[in-house]
Amino acid sequence: MAKIIYGVSGEGSGHSSRAREIISYLEKKGHMVKVVTYDRGVKNLSNDFDVFETEGLHIASSDNRVSVVKTFTDNLQKLPRGHKKLRELRKNIFKKFKPDCVITDFESMTAYLANHYEIPLISLDNQHRLRYMTFPCPDHLKSDKVLTRNIIRAIIPRPDVSLVTTFYFSEIKNDRTFSFPPILRKAVLKLKTTVKNHILVYLTSGSKTFIDQLRSFERERFYVYGYDKNEVTGNISFKPFSKDGFLKDLSSCKAVMATAGFTLLTESFFLRKPYLALPMIGQFEQEINAYLLEQLNYGKNVSDITGEAIGDFLYHLPDYGKHLSTYNAADNSAIQAKLDELLADNCALAREFHDKRNH
Repeated sequence: MAKIIYGVSGEGSGHSSRAREIISYLEKKGHMVKVVTYDRGVKNLSNDFDVFETEGLHIASSDNRVSVVKTFTDNLQKLPRGHKKLRELRKNIFKKFKPDCVITDFESMTAYLANHYEIPLISLDNQHRLRYMTFPCPDHLKSDKVLTRNIIRAIIPRPDVSLVTTFYFSEIKNDRTFSFPPILRKAVLKLKTTVKNHILVYLTSGSKTFIDQLRSFERERFYVYGYDKNEVTGNISFKPFSKDGFLKDLSSCKAVMATAGFTLLTESFFLRKPYLALPMIGQFEQEINAYLLEQLNYGKNVSDITGEAIGDFLYHLPDYGKHLSTYNAADNSAIQAKLDELLADNCALAREFHDKRNH
């Protein structure tokens, strides 16, 4: 069995949600896993796994738009602590644990140290589809596409193998990248889809303009998460976050309206829920997610919030449902099998990919 360092981005909850499923599987197979993460990752994983808290990147936003200045200044303030954590990670984890392999879900320190110590590096995330897969891109996002690929390259340098999760399958650019359906939580895999009258709305940073627009659709019932309050005003029910309550409302809703984060997007597709995407402006991954969703006719991409756009989405729900009926709703077995292959015999195949890339 292998000794594995598993780096997990702590930005949002999607990375740690995915990592929980994979780490649990690896430990069940007998591998020793040390987790390296920060922020949400520490909160979501530290009670159940061996976690080293590091420092990581953070994207600041306001009113569903990335704030470049605040993102830069917030991360700049973290540099001294980040340097200290890098030294601790190198001394107390890499040198003492002596991993056979490093897996990273978009966490940069573990990736850089894997390169430094010449340890096989496996990236396992949805970000690398933007670097190693082809996909259509509107003209106004093409400069952001180039910038995003360079950022991914800077955050995760020289992965030996990339396991890419995606809902849009297309041509792969090299022979060390493999694509898989999105990783789903066990709780989601167990859900049974029903269709009731409510629409689930999830807004992580809030949007008064959007909520005000929903009030005009008096015949619809909206269950709104993300505002951390419990009250009903007209056709809108604000709900405090509850994992079980949220999943119950997700599995039984007739549609979803939310930002275009990968995790909720793909969980909704799995449950065959039409999706109105409100991508965070300036966050390329969300903007391309929303664009590809619309290309697949699984829902609508709404960057400019208007009553007409919301009404158009509601009118076309049957059409979106028809296209979603063909979605490949798969479990996690394919990516688990690939990990078994890469990690067998003390990571022999992962080492083979590493040696091939470096010689």
